[in-house]
Amino acid sequence: MDNRGDPLVGRVLDGRYRVGPRIARGGMASVYEATDLRLDRQVAVKIMHAGLAEDPDFVRRFEREARSAAKLSHPNVVAVYDQGADGDTLFLVMEHVRGVTLRDVIRTDAPMPPARALGLVEPVLAALSAAHRAGMIHRDVKPENVLITEPHGPAGAVGEVKVADFGLARAVNAETQATATGGLLIGTVSYLAPELVADGHADARADVYAVGVLLYEMLTGRKPHQADSPIQVAYKHVHEDVPPPSLVAPALPSYVDALVARATARDTSVRPADAGVLLHHVRRVRQALDHGVVDDPELTEDLTPALREHTDELPDLQGVLPGQIIDPSAPDAAAEYEAALARTPDTDRDHTVAVPVGPAGGGALVPAGPRAPVLDDRYLAPGRPSRRGPLLLAGLVVLVLLVGLGGWYFGIARYTVTPGVLNVSSAIAQQRLEKAGLQMHVDHTEYSETVAKGAVISSDPGAGDRIRKHGTVDVVLSKGPERHKVPKLRGKSLEQAQSAIEAADLTFGRTIQRYSDRIKQGRVITSTPKAGTEQRRNTAVDVVLSRGPKPIGIPDLTGQPVHEATHRLKKLGFTVDASSKDYSTTIAKGDVLTQSPSSGIGHRGDTITLVISKGPQMVEIPDVRRESYDDAKAELEARGLVVAKKDSDFYIGLNRVAGIDPAAHTKVPVGTTVTLILV
Repeated sequence: MDNRGDPLVGRVLDGRYRVGPRIARGGMASVYEATDLRLDRQVAVKIMHAGLAEDPDFVRRFEREARSAAKLSHPNVVAVYDQGADGDTLFLVMEHVRGVTLRDVIRTDAPMPPARALGLVEPVLAALSAAHRAGMIHRDVKPENVLITEPHGPAGAVGEVKVADFGLARAVNAETQATATGGLLIGTVSYLAPELVADGHADARADVYAVGVLLYEMLTGRKPHQADSPIQVAYKHVHEDVPPPSLVAPALPSYVDALVARATARDTSVRPADAGVLLHHVRRVRQALDHGVVDDPELTEDLTPALREHTDELPDLQGVLPGQIIDPSAPDAAAEYEAALARTPDTDRDHTVAVPVGPAGGGALVPAGPRAPVLDDRYLAPGRPSRRGPLLLAGLVVLVLLVGLGGWYFGIARYTVTPGVLNVSSAIAQQRLEKAGLQMHVDHTEYSETVAKGAVISSDPGAGDRIRKHGTVDVVLSKGPERHKVPKLRGKSLEQAQSAIEAADLTFGRTIQRYSDRIKQGRVITSTPKAGTEQRRNTAVDVVLSRGPKPIGIPDLTGQPVHEATHRLKKLGFTVDASSKDYSTTIAKGDVLTQSPSSGIGHRGDTITLVISKGPQMVEIPDVRRESYDDAKAELEARGLVVAKKDSDFYIGLNRVAGIDPAAHTKVPVGTTVTLILV
């Protein structure tokens, strides 16, 4: 896009947003790439056209709607980050979505298969459904406001679908601008709901209508209502039904035609109450397509809008409101329309434009409500008046009245339409049904992964279906997501654990063996997921089963220093008792004299007993000289000494001890040999 001479490019708004190249231009604003200098990120800045910021009322509405849009958080909604005014420049800061618009896709790929068209519509409805639940209406749903991001991942992947510009149409289209006294309606003519054209007021069903038109365009490659000017297109929205897309694409199933007809019903009472209800219908149709269903009469009948006795009358649009719409064939219509466009920034019919609504002064108007029959001049023959004619006319009038009264009593008078109550709390659902003159009966409750606890999952009859007045609507309430606690299994046997898991509506998974010093062999140590956590029904629970204490080989540490032996045994997990000591002539003092057990297999915590060597025991040699050999021997042996004898050189046979070797009073180890020298 040529940005030469654009004074906004390069400008820094509010000291924060540096404006880059322009990427789009519409009827109310232009969109630029921009850089958020504070957060250093790429954003998109929508800058309203000059003059809008001069209207204080519009600025207040713009700020209010921007704040509301910023609160709307949904993956299929373009996020709004900020809004502000820099001098006379009013701007909105949004998420920068890189990709294409749905208009680009329609231009290159339409007509497209119904499965793909519904696949693109579904996220649009999800975004609108979130907005409708939050009390917001988009009011300007069109392909240009549906963005598709660049796909990521494998070839053939589809990017995310995001809806932009929530609240902007409401900000521009003030309540005072479209009243019965005349004014302008801001919107994109090709997607305007009939009630928006007729009186300028709308609810969530206006967005539903626009999505229906959008779906028609994807299926056929053309818009349902086409004319020489936007005002003529708007007139067709009010007075002509959207044609079945199968007229252009004959291969489409009848239930796809019925879906489009339901979404674009001119009678708002039979149109889906909000995007959530239409999303439900779309998913039903997608399911039928996925299963290759060519014809489903029940689904087609269920989706087909209820017929009215008077198809020319639109009570919700014209019968109950005094407003009037412009007849495009009237002489002054073109002038009035041109005057309206002169006050509109852009006249591209795919952009948001201004359309005159109600008596805008000077235009040729067609009064709303039932239209009087027009008699062609060729049916009025000249000459004498016939008496038979008035009689036939009177009879015809009576017959029409009788048929009308019968249809009124057996149709409109006795029946109403079920309001949409899906995904709302039971209290709100009851309020809506009571407001429609109906009763609510809770048929049953069931678990749901998508509907919040206490909200309505489904209703019978469904939203938009006919029901007798003062009838009862059966609803199914959500118990929220189904979750079951994993039972406590620690210490249980394998059979007990399996029974407990199945009793909790979970599934027994794998058995994992693991050593445990605390849990007896064959008992449960723990589970995965852990006990007490909440899991979905039939979630697999793995059980960790004890193999008992882990076996440990016992090393023989006899003769090792006691501190080394103790450290090694404790490191293996044993308990060491090294309190015993004993003398040893073979093991050095401080070394392990004996170990029990000294081999085999043990387990963590087992006790290993060590006896520590005190070294050899010392004893003093007593002085046994002059004692007889026998007495001396006995005394020495009593002290643990070994006795040897030797005759002296002067041996005379007395057998008395004359000498000792080693000498008396010498300390020697127990077991030392002491030689006695006899005389």
